Order: sequence, then C-alpha cells, then structure tokens
Amino acid sequence: MNPPSHRTPETPTKAVATVTPGPPGRALAPLYAAGFTTAFGAHSIAAGLGAESGGIGLGLLTFGVLLALYDVAEVILKPVFGSLSDRIGTKPVIIAGLLGFALASLLGTMGTTPLILGLARLGQGAAASAFSPASSAAVARLAGPGAAGSYFGKYGSWKGLGYMLGPLLGAGLIWVGGFPTLFMAMAIISAAAALWVGISMPALPVLPRPRYTIKDLVHQSTRRSFLIPTVALAGATGALGVAVGFLPLLGTTLHLPLIASMAMVAVLALSSTLTQPLVGRWRDQGRISARIGMSLGLALIAAGIIPLAVAPQPVMLYLAALVIGCGIGITTPLGFARLASTTPPERMGRTMGTAEIGRELGDAAGPLIVGAIATTASIAAGLGTLALLIAIASVLSVLLLQRTTEAPALHRQTEAPASQKPNV
Repeated sequence: MNPPSHRTPETPTKAVATVTPGPPGRALAPLYAAGFTTAFGAHSIAAGLGAESGGIGLGLLTFGVLLALYDVAEVILKPVFGSLSDRIGTKPVIIAGLLGFALASLLGTMGTTPLILGLARLGQGAAASAFSPASSAAVARLAGPGAAGSYFGKYGSWKGLGYMLGPLLGAGLIWVGGFPTLFMAMAIISAAAALWVGISMPALPVLPRPRYTIKDLVHQSTRRSFLIPTVALAGATGALGVAVGFLPLLGTTLHLPLIASMAMVAVLALSSTLTQPLVGRWRDQGRISARIGMSLGLALIAAGIIPLAVAPQPVMLYLAALVIGCGIGITTPLGFARLASTTPPERMGRTMGTAEIGRELGDAAGPLIVGAIATTASIAAGLGTLALLIAIASVLSVLLLQRTTEAPALHRQTEAPASQKPNV
C-alpha cells in the first residue's frame, strides 16, 4: 500500500467540497440566532448585574464572581464541546446547548439571590460553551472555504448586534420586571433558536477522523496558521473588553451625561457590526487576504486606542470608538475564515473551540493589563501599553503568517498525523 502523501502545514491545495446541504442562507440563519443568543445573554446579564448590584445586595467580591462564572465555564468547556461536535455532529451539540441555555435561564427566574444568579450564570456559560464553538464549526463547514469570509462576517455581525443590544434590552427588561423577566426572555430566545436550528439546519455528517497523538495535537495548536489568527482574535476581543469598560469611564471623567458615555459603546458595536459582512465578502472575492487584513485591523485598533491615552476629548472618544470598531470588524471575520480554510473539516469543532479560548483569554487579559497599569501609573499608560501590544500583534501577522491564496480558488490544509487509523 502506498504511504500517505505528506504536505507541509501551510501548503495551499485545491478546495474539496465536503458538504452541499442546500441554500446556505436558510441553513446558516439559525446559527446567526445562536451567535446573537450567546452575545445577548453574556452582556445583558453582566450589564444588569452592574446596574442592579446595590439593589439586590451584591458586594464587590460577589459581583466579580458572578461576572467571572460565565467566562470561566467557557474557557474550560469550549474545547471539550468543540471536540464532541466533531465526534457526534454539530447539530445535536448546538441544539442541546441552546436548550441547556434555556433551562439555565429558567433557573434564573426563580429569584435574585447570589446563589441562584450564580448557578444560572454558570449554567448559561456551560451551555454557551457547547453551542458557540459548534456553531462556528457548522458555519465553516456549511459555507465552505470559498464563502467562509462572507458567512463569518454575517455571523460576527449578529454577535455584534447581541453585544450592542444586550445591555439596552436587558436594562429595559429589568426595568419592566426585574431579573426574572430578563431571564425569561433569554429562555424564550434560546428555545426558539434551538427549534429553528432543528428545523432549518441540515445534519452535517460525522467525518472519519485520523487518530492524533499528543505530539500531533501540540503541533496543530502551535502552527502559525492557527496561532497567528488566534492571537489576532484575542487582541481584537481584548480591545473590545477594554473599550466597553473604559470608554464610559473616560466619558464620565469628562463630565459627559451617562447616555452620551454609553453611546460610545453603541458606536463601536455598530461600527463592528456593519464592517464584518463587508470585509468577509471582500475576502471571498480575493480583494483582501487574511494576512494583510488582520494586520490592518489590528493596526486600526491600536490607532484607535492611542487617542484614548493621549487626547481623551469627547470628539476623540467617539472617533476612537468608530476606528476601534472598524478594526475589530476587519480582524474578526478574517481570523475565523483563515482558521476555517486551514483546518480539516473533521476536526473543525476542536479548532474553533480552542481558538475561542484565545478570545476568552484576550477578553480577560485586556482589561486586566490596562487596569493593573492604570492602578500603578495612569490610565494613559495602561491604554498605551495595550496599543503597543496590539501593534506588535499587527506586525507579527504580516511577518509570520504565510502568504496563501484567499480567493474562491481557496485551499484546504491537510496534515499527516502520526497514525492514519480513523476513530470509529
């Protein structure tokens, strides 16, 4: 028997269609709803806890723990559920995750004690850990490498809409009926999304998977084609976390009204939401590559942060929000599309779950870096440090990510693992 052919990890090859499950728009639409659900759930509860912490008797430590539970669950469980989706299929994992999110949300309707809120938020984070990476993997497989940019742009756009509307709708629902009303709304949204996925999303076949050794797994997770897009996504998410927290803070220090300070976050989210589908479409048309695009997006983010550090004036804050949002909107779909186009479909879930860890770590590290430096020096020093780190990531994207064709001719990366025996 002839030995398996070996390709270098970055060698572009002609794309092979793995799934053609009908109209992509109809099949992918419920996945956009799943993306909206996780973003809306995370930010609406977080904003609500911040606004109502005094009214429901939360101390600072308890408040911090409740905020962290959602992210802690995601960091631990996303790779697990991503790998599970490769083994049993993405559709059942997405549906189970959305239904789990609905059940966890129903738990939150039972009261506002720290225990109930903590269990509900932990359950929501665990459920989101299931359907979030599985949804990303399903988008990648349904769209195919030729349209990955466009559909990840739309997917990211709907998540951005959830980030933007979460605090606003969450505040309105809490005003109407408190946290139970907000949790009930999230239970209805996630249950409806689960039903939609069940009806409209085709069942993707489970593909035979080679048996990878630990050495293979380490190699796959440290390749430039995985590491650089993941670092770019982490940088974009870290900047988002910093901007959402520090833009209103800077607005307050300038004595702007609360609504004017919160409007800066809306400008950032809207800018990112509108940019992502456009950039994704450009990628698929071959007008921009992941290598150049991610570098440009990160450079824009860094350029947007600098005015926050050196010239925090009202007009500059809004301009910075616009530029940072554009940078995030450029980086995010290109990063995910690059991962999708360089990952074998049989392990797409594990790759997306592992990449999501990078995003979560960036989301946590960004505010921590800025906050720690601001405490010992100044806010300007903290923001300047973040801008420098993101600028370094921009340079690394250009220097270390290999040039490959990103146009619809496209490629699918393959590897030769240590063992060629498929798991059954």
